[in-house]
Amino acid sequence: MERAVDRLLTDFTDQLRHGPADFHTLVSEELPIIAIGEWMGIPATDFGLLRTLTHDQVFTQELFPTPSQLALSDSATKQLRDYFAELIRARRKNPGSDPVSAWIRTWDALEPDRHRTDEAVHAIALFMILAALETTSHVLSTSVRLLLEHPEHLESLRCDPELIPDAVDEVLRYDAPIHMISRVASTGTRIGDTLVPAGHMVQLMVGAAHHDPARYPDPHRFSLRRGASHLAFGAGIHYCAGNALARLEAVTLLTSLLGRSIRPRLSGPPRWAPRVAFRRITSLQLTLT
Repeated sequence: MERAVDRLLTDFTDQLRHGPADFHTLVSEELPIIAIGEWMGIPATDFGLLRTLTHDQVFTQELFPTPSQLALSDSATKQLRDYFAELIRARRKNPGSDPVSAWIRTWDALEPDRHRTDEAVHAIALFMILAALETTSHVLSTSVRLLLEHPEHLESLRCDPELIPDAVDEVLRYDAPIHMISRVASTGTRIGDTLVPAGHMVQLMVGAAHHDPARYPDPHRFSLRRGASHLAFGAGIHYCAGNALARLEAVTLLTSLLGRSIRPRLSGPPRWAPRVAFRRITSLQLTLT
């Protein structure tokens, strides 16, 4: 992780010396796919394709997707499924020490039906990519954006890097990568004064919950020392399995960025994708002070 961050920040700094550079495109979009892709043994030449397909696929998880967005999501989902089906066939032919090969060996020992084994491994591999890219790139860019918008916090972290993990958690509360989570009631469930019948869907507005004044004093204030819990990684059996990886990427990135001699600043407001559920910055232009 440190090697990848150092390489990305060095390239970003080189571009920054010649004028404004897009931190999101050059760093935040690259680090998550490098982290998960290298771990899974995916060829680096496929990183760009998987990132693009992931961006398109999440439209199906939006609140009110348009027909064209759903068509785009369906196409991306098919391409992702085909990609990982081929990857599993290749790993069966030439197994290695990568996680996909290990999953195949594990499931082969548990399940005699080869088709069901491959389906299980396929689901895990596909989920890893979908869960690792979109949300983490948002956290990386948003961490940098919020710190540049609050220079007093930036200096606090430079003086005391041990606060960086707390800063990442406050970013996750203040502007979580997922603002809405869909759930279906398996049985009739009462929430407050409302009965949710079995089989009905509810939308959990996580972004709003994170700014609830009954839970967070002065919730619209970005504070490094808040030390409060949040729902950015879900809860219970739905708690994000990749939470440690996302935190590691953000902490490693901020530690390396703050340890460098450069002093970047925002050169303009960030650009956003028009979404409700999945937050996504599309551009974060920085320049040197």
